[in-house]
Amino acid sequence: MKHLLLAFALCLVTYPLQASQPNVLFIAIDDLRADLNCYGNSQIHSPNIDELAQVGTLFNHAYCQQAVCNPSRSSMLTGLRLDTLHLWDLPTHFRQRIAEVVTLPQLFKQNGYHTQCVGKIFHNWRQDDYKGDAVSWSAPEELHYNSHGNDKAVVKGKLPPNISDVPKCVIRDVPDEAYFDGRVARRAIEVLNDLKNKPFFLAVGFWKPHAHFNAPKKYWDLYDPTDIKLPINRKHPVNVPEIALHNGQEILRSYKEAPNGYPTHHQAREMRRGYYANISYMDAQVGKVLDELDRLKLRDNTIIVLWSDHGFHLGENGLWAKTSNFELDARVPVIISTPEFNAPQRTDSLVELLDIYPTLTDLCQLQGPENLEGKSLVPILGNPKVSVKHQALTQHCRPAYPPRGEDPEAMGYSIRTDRYRYTEWRDFSSHTVIATEIYDHKTDPLETRNVFEEMPIRLKQRLAKQLESVISRQVPREQN
Repeated sequence: MKHLLLAFALCLVTYPLQASQPNVLFIAIDDLRADLNCYGNSQIHSPNIDELAQVGTLFNHAYCQQAVCNPSRSSMLTGLRLDTLHLWDLPTHFRQRIAEVVTLPQLFKQNGYHTQCVGKIFHNWRQDDYKGDAVSWSAPEELHYNSHGNDKAVVKGKLPPNISDVPKCVIRDVPDEAYFDGRVARRAIEVLNDLKNKPFFLAVGFWKPHAHFNAPKKYWDLYDPTDIKLPINRKHPVNVPEIALHNGQEILRSYKEAPNGYPTHHQAREMRRGYYANISYMDAQVGKVLDELDRLKLRDNTIIVLWSDHGFHLGENGLWAKTSNFELDARVPVIISTPEFNAPQRTDSLVELLDIYPTLTDLCQLQGPENLEGKSLVPILGNPKVSVKHQALTQHCRPAYPPRGEDPEAMGYSIRTDRYRYTEWRDFSSHTVIATEIYDHKTDPLETRNVFEEMPIRLKQRLAKQLESVISRQVPREQN
């Protein structure tokens, strides 16, 4: 195994910076789905993300590697596919799999940048032996390691009452800094001032719109409850294999006593409104950090990358939360704004979160590890009509949350092409295909019907071949 680890290592030499190399402001968001298009959707109040999309490239078809936090972030920050990392659960730290892997911020640190983390970047919970990844940063991580369940309002004096009666929803008239994200923004602003005269890679990780839906009341007030509508596709897709579904435990465990264990229409609307309020609250914190970047006159030499780790269901397809391979879980917002490519543009080119690592090494003229499995998006930044890949891979295991360190029973591999979502569910040990799905986004963008049985054999064969081309060779597992 040692030779495999060496293949992933970089020489720990610090290289001098060139004058042309820009700063990086790396903004991570938790559970922000892309279909709402908070950058332009009239229902979502997100002026700061909207504005960022007007000075950079918005990737309309960006996809995560797995729709749950730890695998998604581990893959993106190491530049490796999940089967290469052999990591698909919440508790396992990526360095338990490949100890010497060089992360994205670690590479910048090795190349003379000051790297610093404020908020949730690496996984935030159940990894007490690591609590982040200290070797990636020039300074200790801050406000990065906690549980979303602990993000409860903290104020001076008496706590205002919660005026919502819906599980997972809390409406209190409190200031922004009562919750994690307000404190993350405040600290990020302080760090920007500390770093303004040195080259930096500053990662700012916001915890929202992840549940609980507990943004301060003023953000709930942006949305009239009577305007909140339920999704039109509230049923499971026709002909969907059972293995593609899940129990939505993150949300629905709060509804065990409800009829059928499912939210009422009123409760569903309130949670949707709460998710929107969380977005607006998070957006306001993003705005504070971007405003400070401008006040310090750093924008002209700073690359800004804004991304979400995965999407989220709000009752669509009969699902709540994440852990599926459906479009709403797999598709994520990505915006890249750079001093060189700062014209507002949108691209429909297929990309993956995996591609951000090589993109930033290209933009900053750094030599990245040879084993990176993504592709640089710089060609798309130069021309939004360019494509760098023909499919984007997302995968998810069953059970959806496997026990620590254990292999799953099955794996669902799913590719998104320009027209189709094609998914194969495979027995994990034998790789035997046990279920297959095809959704035609030209005729069925909401993925309401699995049409695998109706498709011509040549299309099935072509999609199967495309999927096989992007499934990584599995590296033998080793606990360190």
